[in-house]
Amino acid sequence: MKTIDYIPTSKIERASKLVQTGAKVGVNYLKYYGEKVVNPTLNRDKLNEDNAEDIYDGLKSLKGSALKVAQMLSMDKSFLPQAYVEKFSLSQFSVPPLSAPLVLKTFKSNLGKTPYEIFDEFNPNSVNAASIGQVHLAVKNNKKLAVKIQYPGVANSISSDLALVKPIAIRMFNLQGKDSDKYFKEVEDKLIEETNYLLELKQSQEVVAACSKIDHLVFPNYYPEFSSERIITMDWMTGIHLSEFTKENTNSETGNQLGQALWDFYMYQIHVLRKVHADPHPGNFLVNEKNELVALDFGCMKAIPNDFYIPYFELVKKEIIDNKASFSDKLFELEILRTDDSPEEVTYFTSMFYDLLTLFTQPFQTETFDFSDELFFEKIAQLGERFANDTNLRKMNGNRGSKHFIYMNRTFFGLYNLLFDLKAEIKVHNYKKYN
Repeated sequence: MKTIDYIPTSKIERASKLVQTGAKVGVNYLKYYGEKVVNPTLNRDKLNEDNAEDIYDGLKSLKGSALKVAQMLSMDKSFLPQAYVEKFSLSQFSVPPLSAPLVLKTFKSNLGKTPYEIFDEFNPNSVNAASIGQVHLAVKNNKKLAVKIQYPGVANSISSDLALVKPIAIRMFNLQGKDSDKYFKEVEDKLIEETNYLLELKQSQEVVAACSKIDHLVFPNYYPEFSSERIITMDWMTGIHLSEFTKENTNSETGNQLGQALWDFYMYQIHVLRKVHADPHPGNFLVNEKNELVALDFGCMKAIPNDFYIPYFELVKKEIIDNKASFSDKLFELEILRTDDSPEEVTYFTSMFYDLLTLFTQPFQTETFDFSDELFFEKIAQLGERFANDTNLRKMNGNRGSKHFIYMNRTFFGLYNLLFDLKAEIKVHNYKKYN
């Protein structure tokens, strides 16, 4: 794969790149509408493919928060056209890496030494490149290590990148009024946290200490002496990415074992630790030769405050969902319904979230749940399509829900999709045995 010798870091350079990308998307639309005049039956598949290609190509050269947004979108398989899912999913663990000279320069500026002065062996060619950093193989005292290096300028460009993305997001998600700022601030704060590798080191060690007792789940050890705010060093873990494993696996017992480990890991974090690894995409998990799940990368951890946790999981209970007064109370607590809503908006969003929650909470309604159930995921896709095509929704204020929904919903979307890929049947309350 071709390497990158330079990443645009100034606001003007990054804005120019995004403008160029926007212009290419505009040309794609003109071409599509021109062809549709000649062929009225033409669907949007080719348009989606062209747009996904151009947007991804523009973002991958910027790296950082711009590419991270693509990664977040790629997890939402039910609500995004397949062309975008396939292209944006590359940002999870396959983007052009930094060149060797830029890697050495980054090391020198962060640890004061070259990697060859720190490790016994160091491969300057990246083995894995993603949105915020890339991983290199090193050896120290005969132990293989994974060294993650953050791309230059990523941390300093987060606020300006999101400011450029904000107008597009407001249109896409129908966010009206100044209240929408709380959602962008939540994303910005989390992305800033993800660029602080000393914080990630601390969070990683806490997760390992708390969750190592979960069956069939393993973690790397972390090395503070070889880490800094922009570099983090951990054990080299062998295995194949979860997405590759699910394509090859034909053993349902293995799928169930890995799925149970994944489910227990997330439920234990959410219900016991009240802090969750809110980045459950395939690039953050490996399957080793013992068919154990290897969990990596704890830069994105979401704390779950009590005033959100309690009503959020009250809505998992069928007796609450089916009780009109209790259901309405919880929607207000979670800021899904607002005191300034019109009667029409109250009726509309109550009905909308009743349908959503009745479907999404199904895995919590039984002792076991089979995530290989294609009908369940077809219903999710149909619901997404229904809301995407609902003209009434576009007329209403789209600011719905607490800011905490952003990363909690992202966590569950990602978790459900991974479990579907594993075709796993899980025991819903199994995680409680680790309390």
